[in-house]
Amino acid sequence: MSNIYDYSVKTPAGEEVSLENYKGKVFLVVNTATGCGFTPQYKELEQMYEAYHDQGFDIIDIPCNQFRDQTPGTDEEIHEFCTLHYNTQFPQMTKSEVNGENALPLYGYLKQQQGFKGFGKGAKAMAFGAMMKAIDKDYKNNPDIKWNFTKFLVDREGNVVERFEPTQSMADVDKAVKELL
Repeated sequence: MSNIYDYSVKTPAGEEVSLENYKGKVFLVVNTATGCGFTPQYKELEQMYEAYHDQGFDIIDIPCNQFRDQTPGTDEEIHEFCTLHYNTQFPQMTKSEVNGENALPLYGYLKQQQGFKGFGKGAKAMAFGAMMKAIDKDYKNNPDIKWNFTKFLVDREGNVVERFEPTQSMADVDKAVKELL
């Protein structure tokens, strides 16, 4: 497949959603979790969605349970949690894998377009790097998703322009989105 619009994701109801529906929009693809230290990022994601949706911004939320079983619920339970605690309004897809042989094809494409570049600076980034090294000594040299709330930013032309690790500031994500709108 040659571009992001060739891919699709599934809703919890099992419907295929073509990313062609997002043509001309700026959007984030985010692998999320309900029981993670980064789960509060839902708040900032929802704020961005509310602030920029009318300007052509969307978020594709893909719950994932591959990182220490931090998303154990059903699609319905995950949706209920997100709407109750964070009042999320952006589309939530069915729980899926982002690494390994059962990963969504979309994630193979995203990782090919924007590989891992590090966790950034600061105490949180250093702690996360140490944790990852204990899990995968070669983590720096592969494009795999390292944890929940890794975000890929796609511009209006369908280019995957940036990858944000969960340790990166949501203010940086917000700034990058605004620049594309």
